[in-house]
Amino acid sequence: MPSILHLDMDAFFAAVEQASKPSLRGKAVVVGGLGGRGVVATASYEARRFGVHSAMPMAQARRLCPNAAFLIPRFELYRQVSDYVMGLLRELSPLVEPLSLDEAFVDLEAGSYGELIRSGSPGEGAELVRALAEDLRADILAGVGLTASVGLSGTKFLAKIASEQAKPDGLVLIEPGSERAVLDGLPVRALPGVGPATAETLRRVGLTTVAQVAETSEDELIRLLGRAHGAGVHALALGRDERPVVAERDAKSVSVEDTFEVDLADVDRIRFELDRLTARCVRRLRAAGRSGRTVVIKVRRFDFSTLTRSGTLPSPTDDPLVIGAMVRRLLAQVELVGGVRLLGVGVSGLADFTQEDLFAQAQREAEEEEELLEALAEEAEGPAEPEQEDAAYGGPEGPRAFHPGTTPETPARRWMPGQDVAHEEYGHGWVQGSGVGRVTVRFEEPGEVPGRIRTFAVDDPALVAAEPLPLLRS
Repeated sequence: MPSILHLDMDAFFAAVEQASKPSLRGKAVVVGGLGGRGVVATASYEARRFGVHSAMPMAQARRLCPNAAFLIPRFELYRQVSDYVMGLLRELSPLVEPLSLDEAFVDLEAGSYGELIRSGSPGEGAELVRALAEDLRADILAGVGLTASVGLSGTKFLAKIASEQAKPDGLVLIEPGSERAVLDGLPVRALPGVGPATAETLRRVGLTTVAQVAETSEDELIRLLGRAHGAGVHALALGRDERPVVAERDAKSVSVEDTFEVDLADVDRIRFELDRLTARCVRRLRAAGRSGRTVVIKVRRFDFSTLTRSGTLPSPTDDPLVIGAMVRRLLAQVELVGGVRLLGVGVSGLADFTQEDLFAQAQREAEEEEELLEALAEEAEGPAEPEQEDAAYGGPEGPRAFHPGTTPETPARRWMPGQDVAHEEYGHGWVQGSGVGRVTVRFEEPGEVPGRIRTFAVDDPALVAAEPLPLLRS
């Protein structure tokens, strides 16, 4: 019975941007990192016609589609929309397995319609799950104005294949008995677990399609790929997939990272960025209702070598002072000569509770004592000589790589394309672009007609950063 549903939102990040910015509807939109090392996170279907795709270097995307709107991601808004969509899925069944913000499996047989699906004839059951899927797609469109592609089958693997065939904005149901007809012509890379290395191993013996793998004996595949992997690939090629839909995919860690347009060489700036990342990581940790014991930092240096350092705390915590102190200790173990292009902070060893212990209390007391000693020392020494800025990192002759509003020492605010802003006279808008001391803003809200454009000085006090407006329709 085709009771496994796979939902995949269409060009999710770009589609959210188009839905929330009326002036971008029907136009090419590319979301991702906008710096020199940025990559495409998602491209709208209008941009994909020019060859732009996910994971492509942003510089290449700009060459292929120079007239597209290139925007920074707004993950807070994407999570809000994702929560709404996942809520609709959980109304269908308690067995929902999210794979990402925009993708999930659902076991419809475990939901309130399960008895009807099981009791009807195969044809009646198929029509019922198809109707449920169409209603789901209509509810998503009505609620947030986004389209979704849905695949239906008796297994997770085939349901995902079906949703890929349904894209964009479609629904495909694979009837029982038609599995081989769907699979046989596909390349071996379509099988879960078959990556470049496995595909190359199979290609060397002449196996390039799923049909050829299915016709190969299980023993031969085990000889080529090993017992577990070979048996699994053989079963999938025959359309067999025993994996259940798992409602809780327990996260093993919470982490955040940033790539910088200009390599960071100043140690104080690196510490500042790590403090900012620590705060973001703790917010995510608390939003998930979790705590953790192991703190990890990630440092990618100027030569692209990547180092990680980790330390384990006495007990799980979500205390920003405790986690931040460990981050700084770990940073002291890393050689920073030459510059840093990426920093990351993560917490693993997660638990569902926070054990308030003497370690956190001692950390706070140490921080307070250190601040008091520094204040007394400064008072005794008198005012310090002003430090000279490094021209490569914020000096008057150097490039700016600071994020808007991150530190009071930033001499001019930096506005990023796609960023939400508010003006005391014109209301809510988003940044279309900035340069030579000016910033251009389009003032519009979700659901309205395209708004008007205004230009301001980058330091106009009437213009401030704002939170994204909700996409949910009333």
